[in-house]
Amino acid sequence: MTTVSHAMLAQMWMPSGEELSRIAPLFSLVATLVAILLGALAVGRNVRVTAAIVTIGTLVTGILAFRGLTEFSGPWEGFDGSGSGNSPMLVADAFSYFFMLGLSIFMLVITGMWWLGQQSSLPEREVPRQDPVEFFVLFVGSAFGMALMVSTTNLLMIILAIEMASLPSYGITAFRKQNSLAAEASLKYVLFGAITSAIMIYGASLLYGYFGTLDVATLSSGIAQAYNESSGGSTVFVTTALFAFIVGIGFKVSAVPFHFWCPDVFQGASIEVTTWLSVASKAAGLGLLLRVITVLVNGNSFITPQTLNYMAQAIAVMAAVTCTVGNLSAFRQTNLKRLLAFSSIAHAGYMLMAAAILWRPAAGIEATTHPAFSAILSYIIIYMLMNIAAFGIVAMVYWATGSENIEEMSGMIRRNKLIALCMIVILFSLVGLPPFGGFIAKYFLLFAVWEGGLYWLVIVAVLNTLISLYYYARVARTMVFTDSGKSDLHVPLAGQAMVVVCTLLVLLTGTFLAGNLKSISDRGAKNLYAIAPLSKSVQTADASGPQAALPAAPEDGDENTATDTN
Repeated sequence: MTTVSHAMLAQMWMPSGEELSRIAPLFSLVATLVAILLGALAVGRNVRVTAAIVTIGTLVTGILAFRGLTEFSGPWEGFDGSGSGNSPMLVADAFSYFFMLGLSIFMLVITGMWWLGQQSSLPEREVPRQDPVEFFVLFVGSAFGMALMVSTTNLLMIILAIEMASLPSYGITAFRKQNSLAAEASLKYVLFGAITSAIMIYGASLLYGYFGTLDVATLSSGIAQAYNESSGGSTVFVTTALFAFIVGIGFKVSAVPFHFWCPDVFQGASIEVTTWLSVASKAAGLGLLLRVITVLVNGNSFITPQTLNYMAQAIAVMAAVTCTVGNLSAFRQTNLKRLLAFSSIAHAGYMLMAAAILWRPAAGIEATTHPAFSAILSYIIIYMLMNIAAFGIVAMVYWATGSENIEEMSGMIRRNKLIALCMIVILFSLVGLPPFGGFIAKYFLLFAVWEGGLYWLVIVAVLNTLISLYYYARVARTMVFTDSGKSDLHVPLAGQAMVVVCTLLVLLTGTFLAGNLKSISDRGAKNLYAIAPLSKSVQTADASGPQAALPAAPEDGDENTATDTN
């Protein structure tokens, strides 16, 4: 038997209650999964009980995330800036709390849409009525994976988080078991996801094999040194590894050329699943991408301006191609869900534009709020509201008519004036026209990109906005100027209230609440450059190696540093 000495036990890290409380929202999601399964064992496959458990669990998660966001005021908890190799797998900061709060609100909306779908008169093959337990286990499981994606800077945890978010998504896409489109969409989703996951894991294995660490912060200095070496071989190797690793993130964001799964999945999946993937999946992928870029750039002082410029231009080109392909592909769509799918690809491209300027930090390590982070958070908030309203209207039209084609919107201004007016507001907000929230969000984003020096990218975004005006206006024209004589559209009162609330918020954020939107976004992006040590033993670790160039950790007396665990 091997004897473990007291000295070895003293060096072992064990989380304290305070440290565990920082990731309480993640524990809440896991508890919700367990409660769903135990509820099924106790009362059987009861739809009401399952939906109630999910609602309560989601509310608790949102409350814990809101508490963390309001109480958090310091640097990135648990981030080891000394390069000793003791960096934790999970981090907690304002951004992760902000994301999990938004995710909880969105989960409540999707649960409500699912419930309304259960009450519709669609045939059995169109609505997954019989398996609420399995559906919500997969749904909450995917939410847990997405929350995990924005709460880590460890290569292994990133891979696990992406797979945790992706695998349940494959299942809920095919939940309309007797629907051929759903089965086809899920198969394409699985195959494309498996390919991109394999490439991502290969890239991570190359990085780990070359640098001997899984921590992105520790990797940053090694990557920078590789780029600064005179040998071109190491540069090619590291570039290949980084590109392969980013493929998995590009898959979640639906960035070109990793977007092919998106339109088929959006069309084949049930409407609540489509709504979920349209926002949550992209937001989680962008959050992870921003997290990785932030650590790579600000975790060291080795990267040269020339290298930063190359990286910025590479992401900028991907962003420009993504929004252009998305907008041009939406032109000929007749199915509303496919049209909104290509629209979501275009909006992912816009948000990637801001990611490009993260390679050019405005004020270095001392900055508390990067304009790109703040702009993307603003965009995600408005985009969530717009998509809830847009897909909510499409869902109600589908539940009433059984069709998702644009022709079903014909004469909507007569058939249901309130729904028609809300849809018109949302469509022009998606374009980015004033005085709607979409304009303010796009203004914040493009202003940040302009300040970052990528002037040509702003021009590309403006041209793409003009392109998108055509296909959004085509839907509005169908509602107002064509009328096929169909009967009035009667929709659920709860669904109509949800759409009206989202539309009003889009209007208000474009006018009176624009400043509030900016303040909330700044709060969510605060202190992402401040680095806090894991413990005092980490602060005194040997920094004679290449990691010595990392920024210094805060002083011991800083109340915002992580708890001493020795």
